[in-house]
Amino acid sequence: MPESLFLNRISEFMITRRFAKRTIQTYLYWIKRYVIFNNKQHPSKLGNEEVEQYLTYLSNEENVAPGTQTIALNSLVFLYSEFLKSPLSLELNFNKSQRQAKLPVVYTHVLEHGANGVRSPLSDICN
Repeated sequence: MPESLFLNRISEFMITRRFAKRTIQTYLYWIKRYVIFNNKQHPSKLGNEEVEQYLTYLSNEENVAPGTQTIALNSLVFLYSEFLKSPLSLELNFNKSQRQAKLPVVYTHVLEHGANGVRSPLSDICN
């Protein structure tokens, strides 16, 4: 169970609305990190600007994946709209996490094995 009265209340609120256990754990995790990021201020004293700063921090400093940033955003949207009954703006302005470019598998294989380590599919037919 969460260690604060505030997080306990959110947990109970979600349980009574039959949220999945994993969803509750995930949302509480991101809400707690948001509160800590804002020097333990109560979220009712915070708003759009602090949410934008937090989401930008996750992208720029923590380098979280786009899906992770979306989960954090969903947690805060839930907190403000459902629990605090004070919805966030629909036009939040924050840096969105970018998907990291991945090297093609063939390219990484060449790096690991050198040009001699790459075989053509036709090699087996011709021999």
